[in-house]
Amino acid sequence: RPPALFLPGLLPTTMAESRKEEFQKYLEKSGVIDTLTKVLVNLYECPEKPQNAINFIKDSMGPPAPGGDVDKLQAQVKEQKVQLEAKDKEIEELKKKLSALAEEQKKAE
Repeated sequence: RPPALFLPGLLPTTMAESRKEEFQKYLEKSGVIDTLTKVLVNLYECPEKPQNAINFIKDSMGPPAPGGDVDKLQAQVKEQKVQLEAKDKEIEELKKKLSALAEEQKKAE
């Protein structure tokens, strides 16, 4: 008679369920489930389904973002565009002032 620890089916099922739960938690924590859900929803909502769903998924996920979160990087790009526009405006104003000063200096001479 085998010891109670080796009851057929009891221990492996419990271990398998535990590993499965751990893996699911890992996927949730790392954002994999959210990302895959978003991609699949995008595929579902496509009016014309792509011929190659795998390529659609690959293209939707894109290459991994260097250094972090895509939303964070997009916000940073938006902020930098606003800053660039402000700098461009400032440069134009300074050019006008410089031009005006050059005209005044010519008149004074």
